[in-house]
Amino acid sequence: MYEASQQLFARAQNSIPGGVNSPVRAFKSVGGTPIFIKNAQGAYLYDADGNRYIDYIASWGPMILGHAYPPVVEAIRAQALHSTSYGAPTELEIDMAELIKGMTPNVDLIRMVSSGTEACMSAVRLARGYTGRNKIVKFEGCYHGHADAFLVKAGSGVATFNIQTVPGVTAGVSADTLTAPYNDLNAVKALAQAHKGEIAAIIIEPVAGNMGCILPLPGYLEGLRQLCTEEGIVFILDEVMTGFRLAPGGAQQRLGIDADLVTYGKVIGAGMPVGAFGGKRVIMEKIAPLGNVYQAGTLSGNPIAMIAGYTMLRVLRDNPGIYARLEEKTLHLRNGLDQVFKASGFAYRINQLGSMISVHFSEAAVTDFASAAASDIDRFKRFFHAMLRRGIYLPPSAFESWFLNDALTIADIDATVAAAAESLKEIG
Repeated sequence: MYEASQQLFARAQNSIPGGVNSPVRAFKSVGGTPIFIKNAQGAYLYDADGNRYIDYIASWGPMILGHAYPPVVEAIRAQALHSTSYGAPTELEIDMAELIKGMTPNVDLIRMVSSGTEACMSAVRLARGYTGRNKIVKFEGCYHGHADAFLVKAGSGVATFNIQTVPGVTAGVSADTLTAPYNDLNAVKALAQAHKGEIAAIIIEPVAGNMGCILPLPGYLEGLRQLCTEEGIVFILDEVMTGFRLAPGGAQQRLGIDADLVTYGKVIGAGMPVGAFGGKRVIMEKIAPLGNVYQAGTLSGNPIAMIAGYTMLRVLRDNPGIYARLEEKTLHLRNGLDQVFKASGFAYRINQLGSMISVHFSEAAVTDFASAAASDIDRFKRFFHAMLRRGIYLPPSAFESWFLNDALTIADIDATVAAAAESLKEIG
């Protein structure tokens, strides 16, 4: 069933570390051989062996409208005829910045970069430059890319590989990175008191996606916002996953949270390698060339990424009913999974907001990294492979949110629920 993928993986390991270019793709968390994708269309992935899968990764979030969405493909094709990069300003960058500003609360100025990691790294540097402080607060299980400061008690791939201390991250960087459990406001308040006047920023995924889908408890984000205001701390929302997915204005709009800075990733490029950070003018004016906090990038504002993202975001802006439709589909999936999991007798929890959802084999509520890690990971592994054999492609880790796309049909979702029922019987 996976012969071509197995051959490709064997070949890849001779020239690529571990055979993959991002660790979670290696399937080490779930075992087995990674699936090598040949192409995708709409809601479906097709592997090197010709197998078709209903996709619940959506390139880790950005394929909100589905793969190879025709207007995006045509826009990329037309732009490529004019060159793939200039290294100089274009009007398209202005169009993109104006579009994001018009859709997103609290973004007065925005700087394009080339990845979500770069966006988060730059936002933290800016916060430090703006406040004159060095320390940041992040949350156990939240993943903001692989910059040194973010790998202290990170989720996602780091959790998948059970790496708690990352070689190459210096003691000084670790000392300036304070961590607290997600959803524990008192822990953050204690850190603020213990390091009064030293904390430059608090950075958080407003809805965590890198330990499964973890929702903020009522009042939690509001409490962080108030603490940042009182202590002069820059409040950074990492919307690499939630931006333009939970609402046209992202988690800020959906949850009513006022950020000082916000970061984006591949979602603003319709899956192309791109990112951005933006926020309130008084802070963003500190970035070069306006200020002395330096950040630069040869491919920042790359025209291919800009036209792809601009095309997709305009569709989302002009068709807000997409969000209601996505949520309706996700609730249909949730309700179906709830029925089959309940019938299975397994302990389980389903977390969901908008078109983000995750299933945990757990008796206890999953509200932070500790509770996510306490779930039955071995059972998830068996469930993952049982679903894969039935043509359902889930994230290959128990520490990742699933993402729905608008190309999914109710028939696809019903097929997914049926596959789950069969899979649960198989692993029982």
